[in-house]
Amino acid sequence: MNLAKFPRVRLAHLATPLELMPRLSEHLGGPEIWIKRDDCTGLSTGGNKTRKLEFLMAEAQAQGADMVMTQGATQSNHARQTAAAAAKLGMDCHILLEDRTGYNFDNYKYSGNVLLDHLHGATMEHRGPDLDMNAEMEAVADKFRAEGRNVYTIPGGGSNATGALGYVNCAFEMLNQFVTMGLNVDHIVHATGSAGTQAGLITGLKAMNANIPLLGIGVRAPKPKQEENVFSLAVKTAEKLGCPGVVAREDVVANTDYVGPGYGMPGEDTLEAIDIFAKTEAILLDPVYSAKGGAGLIDLIRKGHFKKGERIVFLHTGGAIGLTGYTHCFDVPK
Repeated sequence: MNLAKFPRVRLAHLATPLELMPRLSEHLGGPEIWIKRDDCTGLSTGGNKTRKLEFLMAEAQAQGADMVMTQGATQSNHARQTAAAAAKLGMDCHILLEDRTGYNFDNYKYSGNVLLDHLHGATMEHRGPDLDMNAEMEAVADKFRAEGRNVYTIPGGGSNATGALGYVNCAFEMLNQFVTMGLNVDHIVHATGSAGTQAGLITGLKAMNANIPLLGIGVRAPKPKQEENVFSLAVKTAEKLGCPGVVAREDVVANTDYVGPGYGMPGEDTLEAIDIFAKTEAILLDPVYSAKGGAGLIDLIRKGHFKKGERIVFLHTGGAIGLTGYTHCFDVPK
């Protein structure tokens, strides 16, 4: 399988570290827990979308685009990394931000990722909830095209077959690290939302016959919809790579018990995960994605789903800058 045949622009600091979390492992008293640090990809505080953008932005360049557009929630990590990639490559960036939470806090609306969107020079529009945001984006893109702009649109989360190549590459990278470090890994766990990260990982793992189960902890959609979204994208990704049929439906597993109040709204278990990771390992999780993945990991260990003697790798998808948009969730002494 040859990823080198696809256009790619180097944006990320790779390979990201793979580190043991001894104090978290001891605290939970279950399996040995490692962390894959995709919060360290380096582009504007890092995160998982940077891997996807290496392929997406290269495709945009190949098509002669002078503007990229994307969409996401108000505190979108993907929007921030897209704005940063556009700035680095000399393209304009326009973002549609969707209000999915109803939060009216100034920090949420103007700090965190939103501040960085602005600093990277992106222009923004806002939309209410429950719209077809990709359709909204294409309608705005058509207006720019009518003005003579060459616009390349990126779906929410960078989650299409091109973007998922970034996580096929991550699967290869992790497997190489496992071999180099002599690690026999029993499970890989991560937060799953727009589907591209999980679809790319499972495609890469299956293509390499890794025999390591992958569990996505859902942050938004119900389990049937989440798994179907991931499987559909994995099928397209495998076809793009030239290995159709490598992913079976039963390979795609999501647990959506930790969504909490809704997308972008942390529950008590989300906040507990942030607290535990920060105090045991000095690892900062974000309240939208990685902390819900962390909450699932913690609870499943406590319930005995992951057992003592096993080795788990938790993929950190980044986004800690978003914590500054959620100060209303934390009891900070004044």
